[in-house]
This record gives sequence, structure tokens and C-alpha cells, in this order.
Amino acid sequence: MAVAHGSRDPRATATVESLLDLVRARGLDVRTSYLDHAPPSPVRALDGLREAVVMPLLLTEAYHSKIDLPGVLAQACRRNPVLDVRVTGTLGPHPLLLDALERRLADVGVRPSPDTAVVLVAAGSSDPSANATIAATARAWRNHGWYDARPAYASAASPTPAEAVRALYAAGAPRVVVASYFLAPGYFADKVRSAAEEAGARAVSPVLGAAPELAEIVVERYGAALARPAVRAAV
Repeated sequence: MAVAHGSRDPRATATVESLLDLVRARGLDVRTSYLDHAPPSPVRALDGLREAVVMPLLLTEAYHSKIDLPGVLAQACRRNPVLDVRVTGTLGPHPLLLDALERRLADVGVRPSPDTAVVLVAAGSSDPSANATIAATARAWRNHGWYDARPAYASAASPTPAEAVRALYAAGAPRVVVASYFLAPGYFADKVRSAAEEAGARAVSPVLGAAPELAEIVVERYGAALARPAVRAAV
């Protein structure tokens, strides 16, 4: 059972399904659900099942994975008392995500280069640990051949994408590009593209979407969850 954030933007649900089609092609039976804005809810999608592996299609561990998801799973177990669940980790952090980010930058003609700095832009969170994860990912990415790599956040934290782009130019970066650390298109991805381009970013990558690296992460998380005993969600 894949659980995505959900969006009113129809591009988002189409993108999630494209990613899950890659997972299905790897032999897994996958159902889709959304925490908000789109049907079905995880509670509805889990109705009638006795056992499920729940995979949060979230790029960091933050409020949705720590609070929202346990709450809806508890509700699902109250509705379906025979249900046992295994919950995987979120998509990120994972080393394959850097490969996926570089894939999407390559889609717009950008590859790691000592004359190019990259801004890794995530949604941002009120959870400091989630933002710290993005900052740590950016630090690790510096070693992939970039002039520099820095984090930025679309909301709830700083720097903003525009601030990060301008700071890199001020620090001497010859060229700055932006990597979109979003699963699917929507408000944040559109906002980041506009702000980054206005600040002088030479390129902005598409969202991660149906990247094969993400499909591999889902399969890996699923296998790891199967190796653990099923548990009853707290009610």
C-alpha cells in the first residue's frame, strides 16, 4: 500500500501512478492511497485486507510520516480489527536519491561540474530533523563533482531557493542550477521554478517523478519490511 501526500493538482496523481507502474513492473502488487486532497484515503484503501506493507511515498521523515500516517493506520485498524501492517521507511534519505536527482538534472542538460553549483530544494518542514536531513544530503552531494551544493526550502525554513541561488553567486559560483527535491508536480515545484529562475538559476530540474531509482527504493523498503514481523497499529 503506497501512501502519497496527495494534491489537488491532477499532474501529481498521474506522476505517482507512473512511479508505481515502475514498481508493479518489478513484480509487486501495489495499491495507491493519499493522505490528503485525493482519493482513496489509506483507511479506505486498507478496508478488507488482513495484512499489508505500507510504504510512505515521502522524501523525508517529518510530520506526515511521524504523526499523520500512524494516526490513519490506527483508524484503519479500528475499522478492520484483523488488519496487521508493516510500515516501511520513507523514500529518503537514501543514496539512490542522489542518482535520481542527477538523472533529472541531466534531463535539462546539467551534469556535475566544477564550474556549476547546485541548490537542493525541498518543501521544508516545521520538523528541524527533516530540514537537517536535506542539509546533510546537500553536503554529501558536494563530493560528486560540483563547485558547491547547498540546501534550500520552499516553505517553513530558510534559506529560500532565491536566497540560496544569490548566495552562491555572491560566493563566486560561475553557474548555479536548482535540483527539485519533490516527488510530483504541484504548487511548491512551480513556485520554486519561478523563484529560482528569477534569481538567476541557469536551469531547474523537473520533479523526481517516475525515476527508476525511486522504484528501486520502494522495492528495497518493501523487502526489508517483509523481513520484520507484522504488527498491529496502535489504536
